[in-house]
Amino acid sequence: MNKLKFETPDMVTENVDKIAALFPSAITEMRGEDGEIKRGVNFEVLKQLLSRDVVDGDECYEFTWVGKRAAMAEASRPITKTLRPVKADSRDWDTTENLYIEGDNLEVLKILQESYLGKVKMIYIDPPYNTGNDFIYADDFMRAQEEENEQMGMYDEDENRLFKNTDTNGRFHSDWCSMIYSRLMLARNLLTDDGVILINMDENEITNLQNLCLEAFGASNDLGTIIWDKRNPKGDAKGISYQHEYILVYAKNKAVLTEKCKIQRPKKNASAILKKAAQLYAKISDAYTLDDANADFASWMRVQTDFSGGEKAYNQMAENGKVFQPVSMGWPNKKKAPDDYFMPLIHPVTHKPCPVPERGWRNPSSTMKELERKGLIVFGVDETTQPRRKYLLEENMYENIPSLLYYGGSDTDLLSQMGIPFETPKVVSVCAEHIKSFTENDDIVLDFFSGSATTAHAVMQLNAEDDGRRKFIMVQLPEKCDEASEAYKAGYKNICEIGKERIRRAGDKIQSEHPDAKLDTGFRVFRVDESNMEDVYYHPEELTQTMLGGMVSNIKPDRTDLDLLYACLLDWGVEISLSHTQAVIDGCTVHNVDNGALCACFDERVPLSVIDYMAKQQPLRAVFRDSSFAADDSKINVTEIFKNLSPDTKVKVI
Repeated sequence: MNKLKFETPDMVTENVDKIAALFPSAITEMRGEDGEIKRGVNFEVLKQLLSRDVVDGDECYEFTWVGKRAAMAEASRPITKTLRPVKADSRDWDTTENLYIEGDNLEVLKILQESYLGKVKMIYIDPPYNTGNDFIYADDFMRAQEEENEQMGMYDEDENRLFKNTDTNGRFHSDWCSMIYSRLMLARNLLTDDGVILINMDENEITNLQNLCLEAFGASNDLGTIIWDKRNPKGDAKGISYQHEYILVYAKNKAVLTEKCKIQRPKKNASAILKKAAQLYAKISDAYTLDDANADFASWMRVQTDFSGGEKAYNQMAENGKVFQPVSMGWPNKKKAPDDYFMPLIHPVTHKPCPVPERGWRNPSSTMKELERKGLIVFGVDETTQPRRKYLLEENMYENIPSLLYYGGSDTDLLSQMGIPFETPKVVSVCAEHIKSFTENDDIVLDFFSGSATTAHAVMQLNAEDDGRRKFIMVQLPEKCDEASEAYKAGYKNICEIGKERIRRAGDKIQSEHPDAKLDTGFRVFRVDESNMEDVYYHPEELTQTMLGGMVSNIKPDRTDLDLLYACLLDWGVEISLSHTQAVIDGCTVHNVDNGALCACFDERVPLSVIDYMAKQQPLRAVFRDSSFAADDSKINVTEIFKNLSPDTKVKVI
C-alpha cells in the first residue's frame, strides 16, 4: 500500500521525461546539488538535434532581464504546502462549485497544477501595473534573505511577502517581470487546449508584458490587444496623457480555439432591436401599415445613443417581420467575376431585368436563385434600382470582437451601493462581456489577482442572464488594508475579507433580480498553509529512536479530517469543488467525494466492517491514515478486502 507524497508536481523531472521520450540521445547523467547522480539534459546535443545549424556565441533574439532564470526555476520548483478548508467563511459549502483561495498566487498555481491541469477555460487577471506606488510579490530568490527582508514594505497576516516596488529600485522592471513570468508559465498549464487568458495593463509595463506573453504562450497564439479607451486622460502625465489601457488576449492553442470558437461576442443591443421590431410589427393593421412600422422603427433606431453603427444598420423590417439591413451583392474584387456571376434578376412587379453590378454578383447563379426563392433579395420600386441582399439580424446575432473598447465609467457607485469599500475595481459589465465571448455555459473562470472579486461577480451576473453554470476560482493574497482606508474603518482587515463579502452581497443582489434563476452564489474558502504532515514525513532520516518509541504521528496535531481529505484530493489530482458527503459507520466517519471518486476514513484503528463498507462502494480511490491500522497484517487485510470487492480501486495511506 503506497503513501501519498503531498507535494506539488516536479515539473523539471516531468519535462526531462518528455525530452527523453523524444530525444533519448540528449539525456545524460549529471551530479545534482545534493551530490547524487541523476538524469539530466545535454543541451548542446539537444540544440544540435533541433537545428540544422548550430548557433554559437551569445548573440540571439530574446527577451531577458535580471532574474529570468531564477523565475523559470521557481515556477518548476515543487512545494509541500497545501490548501486548508475554511468552512466558516464559506457559503453553501455542500453544494457550491466555486472556490475562493487565500494566499500567495504563485503557491496556489503550483498547488492546483494536478487537480486543474487543462481544465480552466478562461483566465482573466488585473495584476499590479508597476506604477511605482503599488505592491508586488517579492519572488526574487537571488537576493540574500537579509537583503530581501530589508526591502519588504509590508506583510499580510500570514507573513506572505510583499514589497513596494518604487522606480528608484535598480531592478524596477526586472522584479516585476520575474513576478509575472513565473505565474504565466504555471497559468498556461491550467488552461484547456482552447483556453484563453486576458490581462489588463497600462503603459508602464505593456511592452514587457507583451514580450513575456510571447515567451509564455508563443507568437502564434497571440489573439490581439484590445485598446480600452477610458475617456478620461490622466491628469499627472509627464508626456502624452494616456486615456487608454490595454487588454492582452492570448490562447493556449490558437488553432484549437479557432476551430471550436468563432471568437465573437453577442451584438450588445440585438435583443432590444428584435423586441422593438416585434412590438411594432404586432401593431400592423388596416390603419397601420408595414411602411408606418418601418418609419417608426427607423425613428426609434436614430435616437438610441448607445447603439453602434453596425447595430443601427439593421433598421428595416420585411413583410414577415424579420429585421434586416440591405447590403450590396456586388463582386468584391477589382477583377471581373466569372461569367456565371452575371445572371440578371427580374423585378417582381415590372418583370424587367434589374441592373447587374459592373463586375458581376458576389455569388454564382445557383446561389442567387436560392436567395431569391427564400425572399432574401430586396428589390427597388422598379427595375432601375440594383437589388440588394437582406442581411437578417436573427442570423447575425454575433460580431467579431473589436480591438477598441469605449467605456469611461467605473463601478465605484455600484460597490458603494453594496456597501463594499474598494478603490479602482474592474468593471463588471466589461468583465462579463469578455467572459461571454470566450466561454461556454459550464466553463471554469480563474482570476488569481482577484482583488474585490469583480470576476466572480461577473460570472454570477452572466449565469443569471443566460442560465449558465460557469464556475469561478478566485485567488487573492490577504493583503492588509491601510488603517486610514475606508475599508479598514468599515471593519475589513484585509482584501480577502472585502472580496468574500462582495461575492455574498453580489450573489444576493443578483438572485433577487432573477428570482427564478438557479444560481450558484456560494463558494468554498481555502487558505494556503504549511503541509499537514510533520517534517519527518518528508525527511525520515530525522527520526530518532525516542520519536519511534513514542509512536509519533506523521500528521500535525491541529489538522482535521477536512484538512486531510482535501490535501488527498489535491495530491491525487481531483478537483476540490466536487460534491462531498460523509457517513458514520460503526463509529467511524467515512468521506465520499463525487459519488465514489474518492472514499476516505481518517479514524484510528478502523474496524474491518468499515473497510468492507468502503470497498462495497467501489470507489476509484480510497485513502486511510497509516495509523488507522494496528499492524502490518491489518494493512494486508485491507488490501485483500479491496482486491475481492473492488479490485480497480487504488488504495493509499497517509
